[in-house]
Amino acid sequence: MTRTGHRAGVAAILLTAVLWGTTGTAATFAPGAGPLAVGAAALGVGGLLQAAIALPALRRSRRALRPHAGLVAAGALAVAVYPLAFYSSMHLGGVAIGTVVSLASAPLASGVLERVLERRPLSRWWMLAASLGVLGSVLLVLSQSGRPAMSASGTTAGIGLGLVAGTTYALYSWVVHRLMGHGVGRAASMGAVFGAGGALLLPVLAATGAPLLASAQSFAVAAYMALVPMFLGYFLFGIGLARVRPSTATTLTLTEPAVAAVLAVVVVGERLTGAGWAGLAVIASALVVLALAPANVVGQRPGTPARAPAGPVPAVPRAAGAAAVRAPAVEHPVTVRAAAARRGRDTAPGD
Repeated sequence: MTRTGHRAGVAAILLTAVLWGTTGTAATFAPGAGPLAVGAAALGVGGLLQAAIALPALRRSRRALRPHAGLVAAGALAVAVYPLAFYSSMHLGGVAIGTVVSLASAPLASGVLERVLERRPLSRWWMLAASLGVLGSVLLVLSQSGRPAMSASGTTAGIGLGLVAGTTYALYSWVVHRLMGHGVGRAASMGAVFGAGGALLLPVLAATGAPLLASAQSFAVAAYMALVPMFLGYFLFGIGLARVRPSTATTLTLTEPAVAAVLAVVVVGERLTGAGWAGLAVIASALVVLALAPANVVGQRPGTPARAPAGPVPAVPRAAGAAAVRAPAVEHPVTVRAAAARRGRDTAPGD
């Protein structure tokens, strides 16, 4: 992966985080809808739309996906749980605490997944960026001290659900990236995981979604959430995951609470204290580290000899257009298999 490709991936994920950062403010315009309805509408409809645009790629990738059905199921379950936990966390613990705990815990969970499941060493640059991101997020939480206090039990439940949201977010990000590493194209990977996850959310939407139809404004909020932050956002997120590692991607999305805090000040009328502005500055420094640190380029494993990471990225396909390439091994079998052996990955049958 060239540095230009890496930076393009970083830019795609940063734009995704900006779109995601608008969801908390948007939800305030539909106060009658509960967190389960908002979450199910946003990612349920958005996930099904991901599958709809990926239908041609899904047909082409049937053979590549079949051996990884368990992986797809795990990712789909994580997709279904994430919005329910995320929006419930904000509802119970407050927008600031729910957003920050969910997003700040995601890069840590993602790094643990890569370390435990893939035996990947975590680079010092990533650990520095993750630490800065978490610190900045904590400062954002502290900046909300002037807001009406939530009950202790509500705050505790919000924090717990935020941790669930962060873990499931890290899990489905890892699953999509892993599918790409097995030779499944970007569109097919995103379509399979998010389409199945969206289908799991439909019963929740049917049971709780009536308030979203109660007024034109509530319906407009639901449509915006599904089409812009979720559908377009996750489309860009898939492009980014084809170019950066999941741990880097989830750390980059720490931009979301920063965007949410700024919108809360500008649109909702909340005040941001000095600690909040300091938190924004610290998060910005974490993004600079991730964007410029050479150790975060996909395929470069920290702590390995210089000869090991040399050459193009072995297992992650380049996102070349809407229908991503099925399997790099078709065109370059020797290069891909040798590189995959170095990373301990198996190529998908039929590649």
